[in-house]
Amino acid sequence: IVSLQRSGCSSDLGRGIHIYTRTSTDARPRAAMLEKKALDLDASVPRISALVLMDSEGKRIAVDYFNDKLISNVALQSELEVALYNKTMRTPTARTEAEIIMLDEHQAVYRFLGDLQFYVLGSLEENEILLLDVLTGFCESITILLRNQVEKKCVLENLDLVLLSMDELTEGGLILETDPAVIATRVTMRSGDEMGGMDGGYAGSPMGLDVNPGLQNLAVAFGNVREQLGRALLK
Repeated sequence: IVSLQRSGCSSDLGRGIHIYTRTSTDARPRAAMLEKKALDLDASVPRISALVLMDSEGKRIAVDYFNDKLISNVALQSELEVALYNKTMRTPTARTEAEIIMLDEHQAVYRFLGDLQFYVLGSLEENEILLLDVLTGFCESITILLRNQVEKKCVLENLDLVLLSMDELTEGGLILETDPAVIATRVTMRSGDEMGGMDGGYAGSPMGLDVNPGLQNLAVAFGNVREQLGRALLK
């Protein structure tokens, strides 16, 4: 069972404003106006509340929460996951297309692949098309990395790929990338130090991920640089 949990952080702009108001009393009205604009901008940036991957029995496999109420409250997380499962378990159409539900203060888009259930949660005000894009990137990037073997056993054996895919999708709830091919490529590069075997494929994937030789060489080079840097720091 893996639960990724991140804490939020204030923007550099916000910190700069607070420092400015403490050192310059004459600029307080302007600083207050800038702070309000920064908060408005932050509220307008598209973001998600959670990524959830469960099996067909509702058991957690991997999750990533970004909502302030849920980040450190495991009990609330469990309640939400149980509610998600109970409300979506009898949705046969979710095996052929994405579905959407409203759940308390969240909206969730979800899709079932094999014996797995993928969910992306956002606020009620968030654009459902945007949530659908994230869900597509979530499902299809893992499908690419696992060579269409999207089932619980295979996911657990390659959990590092799943976690890296989630990492490439979003940071602190902010959406970084939704193109599944781009996400799969970045995950492959980040896992470059484990490449090898299986005709140059990725050794961690079930059948070996076909990797462009140039991309593989680049990933290996990154791995060598990282190793050399680590050795230098230890001296």
